[in-house]
Amino acid sequence: MRVAALISGGKDSCYNMMQCIAAGHQIVALANLRPAENQMKSDELDSYMYQTVGHHAIDLYAEAMALPLYRRTIRGKSVDTGRVYTECEGDEVEDLYELLKLVKVWQY
Repeated sequence: MRVAALISGGKDSCYNMMQCIAAGHQIVALANLRPAENQMKSDELDSYMYQTVGHHAIDLYAEAMALPLYRRTIRGKSVDTGRVYTECEGDEVEDLYELLKLVKVWQY
């Protein structure tokens, strides 16, 4: 299966890519949600959903792996923090949805 790897710059997303490859999947793109320009001074956002501490190194991942990189700025906030997510305007999960739509348009 062709997959886009969601990466944060941390060890867990790297491990996830290794597991995808071990399972026979082909990583065709990298995708990342990053802080807004005015929040770039801080390594970590106060985000319920996303780790951003490694966002400065993401370009290097794409370069080293020779893969296209798709990025989107995190605009939303933690609105719906329940166990079952319901579409909610302004929630940071919607940023992930928009990023994946972008990847799908360019990769498939």
